[in-house]
Amino acid sequence: MIVFDASTLILLAKIELLDIFVSSFRGGISIPEIVRDEVCIQGREETPLLTRLIEDKKIHVSKVKADKAARKIMDDFHIDAGEAAAIILALDEKASLVATDDRNAIRACKVLKLDFTTAVAILIRAFEKNLIDETEALIKIQKLESVARYNRAIIEEARKLIKGGD
Repeated sequence: MIVFDASTLILLAKIELLDIFVSSFRGGISIPEIVRDEVCIQGREETPLLTRLIEDKKIHVSKVKADKAARKIMDDFHIDAGEAAAIILALDEKASLVATDDRNAIRACKVLKLDFTTAVAILIRAFEKNLIDETEALIKIQKLESVARYNRAIIEEARKLIKGGD
């Protein structure tokens, strides 16, 4: 199972990769209720897609108890409630992966020994699995660069990987 926080869900939706990922992923996909509330906001362009994936049960929404552990993770790593809930859910459900693009949530995953992935890594993997071709992957990297706050070196390395290391 993979647990998403809001940042990665939104980024994948914005670059039109979320539907492709969800359709090809063999394991379960879960989000905490608070993440659903963060991503399904009236008027946002990605809301209809996210709502449909939830209604079609392709993304499972889980109740996460907002307790002392969540507050401690929020305080210790300076992350918001959605990221903390995703981490708690991943720990509780023994998820294989946390999808987050939040720097502090990534740091929390490292400290808590949770495997994680990012929108860039998911994009590269989609290309490697031939879910998207090189041209589409490069367009999505460009979109990602314009909507996310990635270090330029990360984007350039992704481009190199997609172009075959040129």
